[in-house]
Amino acid sequence: MIKKRNFVLFGLFTALFGGGAAAASIFYDMAVVPKKKSQKEIDDNLMDAKAIRWVRNAPSREDIYINSIDELKLHAHYIKAEEESHKYAIVIHGVRSDAEYMGNYAQHYHNMGINVLLPDNRGFGQSEGNYTGYGYFDRFDILAWIYHIIKKDKDAHIFIHGVSMGAAITLMTTGERLPDNVVFAVADSSYTTLYEEFNDVYKMGKHIVPFPISFFIIRLLVLIRCGYDVKKIDVLSAVSKSKTPTLFIHGDEDKVIDPQMCARLYEKCSAPKQYCLILGADHVDGVYVDPDKYWNKIEDLMEKTGF
Repeated sequence: MIKKRNFVLFGLFTALFGGGAAAASIFYDMAVVPKKKSQKEIDDNLMDAKAIRWVRNAPSREDIYINSIDELKLHAHYIKAEEESHKYAIVIHGVRSDAEYMGNYAQHYHNMGINVLLPDNRGFGQSEGNYTGYGYFDRFDILAWIYHIIKKDKDAHIFIHGVSMGAAITLMTTGERLPDNVVFAVADSSYTTLYEEFNDVYKMGKHIVPFPISFFIIRLLVLIRCGYDVKKIDVLSAVSKSKTPTLFIHGDEDKVIDPQMCARLYEKCSAPKQYCLILGADHVDGVYVDPDKYWNKIEDLMEKTGF
């Protein structure tokens, strides 16, 4: 009887683990392998199409490249201000996009007389890499871009503006020791930790296997294939060490990243900070739903930090 019971338990465990492995593999492909939007998806989204077109047609645009600390070739679009300026915006994209999708933000800053750097995160656009980093290595890539700017212009005044995953990368970068040239940061719709965000996304699907089992396998897969531990992508911890004045932005109707995450990040942040909730805005839609509030908040921070 005991042997039979053990056999049944073993069978249940094997089935559960096997199901977890299958679910984790699917989730890994969905969440970690970089994806590109089809041309039809781009054409169907007027804002994406407009942003990409502006970047590609910007008269002063040039391609620049640097090497990451692990020897990946990283690419960015650099759009020089029309008049000589020591002001720089580093604008960071999210998942399922690349630097060109940030053209709306780049155009706004360029019109303000600011030099704009649009990095392709590793694995996206023209940057090397075959996985999504979610900020783990990416924060060091942004640091490399910061020092690239300073090497060219020792009087540079720099700020970082990221959306979605780009916001998490922005905040994780501020958790590092930054040069005084970095004046402030804007984080639009960041997650708190990757574990919590994966959990929320996982619950949106219909999965028989409990998340902790699938996450254990995902964590192992990412560690083996990508070389980083997803449990260490902790944006809350990063902002608790930040000294960079930061504006936190989120839409109250965000269905991708819980707006409460923004409130928790704001509370945890140890640096001078501001909070902006855009009413009626879904994920990273605040800039379109209420552009006046969005840009006024950023310009207010520029004034307060002497940018």
